[in-house]
Amino acid sequence: MSTPAITAEVTPRTAQTSAPPVAVPRRRGLPYKVISWTVPLLLLGVWELLARAGVIAPNVLPAPSSVGTTAWRLTETGELPNHLWESLKRAAIGLAAGGSLGLVLGTLTGFSRLGEAIVDRSIQIVRAIPFLAILPLVMVWFGVGESGRYFLVALGTLFPIYLNTVLGIRQVDPKLLEMGRVVGLPRLRLVRTVILPGALPSVLLGVRLALTNAWLALVIAETVGAPAGIGYMATNAREFLQTDVIVLVIVLYALIGLTTDLLARALERRLLAWHPNYTGGTK
Repeated sequence: MSTPAITAEVTPRTAQTSAPPVAVPRRRGLPYKVISWTVPLLLLGVWELLARAGVIAPNVLPAPSSVGTTAWRLTETGELPNHLWESLKRAAIGLAAGGSLGLVLGTLTGFSRLGEAIVDRSIQIVRAIPFLAILPLVMVWFGVGESGRYFLVALGTLFPIYLNTVLGIRQVDPKLLEMGRVVGLPRLRLVRTVILPGALPSVLLGVRLALTNAWLALVIAETVGAPAGIGYMATNAREFLQTDVIVLVIVLYALIGLTTDLLARALERRLLAWHPNYTGGTK
């Protein structure tokens, strides 16, 4: 007798539960990219105002407009493009040499225990030496010629690519390796289709770190006996107390570092389009 009553009570609740959910309006996220560029521009504006108001002396830190005028003048005379080309050439040659060697040695160490025993200990010992400590020896070996500068840049870029290549190979998901063996992939194909793609994110991170190290090494290399380059510009400007040129060189290093990092990020997005954690991947 009580069944209809129970049914009558349950039916409205069920109908109430199965009602379509009300759409909640999505909150718009903050424009993080705009903010990331707005903050440096605001700091630049504050710097300009303080310099024009006389709070910051011109011989201590010239205004951005003064630095821009100096850059334009040196560009018109051709001095800035020539020095910039010399620095870019040294960085590119040193990065190509050191990066290639780091990739080969890292791959050898990552795949082979014997290779690790032969290579890794020596690499770690050299890496532990402070960079400036080896500079006098490099000058004895190569003099003040271009070879020493290429060597310093190559040395600075070798270690991050080597370490990240080894790390990337060692951290490939064991489940992927097991799956490749189960389906009967030959060892060479397993390396080509599973291990190397799995290690690629770590290798590309090493490339980004190597780009930073290349410019750090180049600063040191060009301040010792270099006849040209933006590091030479800074050294020469220091002798004549040209603060605007020194600040210009610092800004150039910052812009070059930012540009190369953006290029490395674009390379990551292109080569890792299959990866869910990178732009272009499917999540």
